[in-house]
Amino acid sequence: MNEQTQDERTRIREAMDRLLAGQATVSNGGLTAVALAEEAGVHRMALHKRHVDLKNEFYQRVRSETKQVPESEKRLRETVAKLKESLAKKEAELRELRQQVTLLTLANAVLTQKNEVKSEPPPLPDNVFPFRPPNT
Repeated sequence: MNEQTQDERTRIREAMDRLLAGQATVSNGGLTAVALAEEAGVHRMALHKRHVDLKNEFYQRVRSETKQVPESEKRLRETVAKLKESLAKKEAELRELRQQVTLLTLANAVLTQKNEVKSEPPPLPDNVFPFRPPNT
């Protein structure tokens, strides 16, 4: 590691300690990666790209030391719950539509059969001869 990276890591660790102690100096004091980056004076993408281990360590410490779930995890859990609810509704709607398709298919078959029966004259018994239409 070069000196700049080591300096960033030191600042991130110090910012971690301040945030977890509730003594934020620069950021809003939130227990998020954005607040950690702001508190440490590093760009948030540096935290997400170069110092992923420190970001994960921060979230682990948030869980263990404060007994809180990080905000990002709360938002993700809410989103997952909403998506599961939406998926359940869509699956119920799909089942209902499939039942309607089956019923409509059966209704179509019955109507088609009735129309076919009406279009053909009934068969005549052997002892009946049809009248021929008069020639004009």
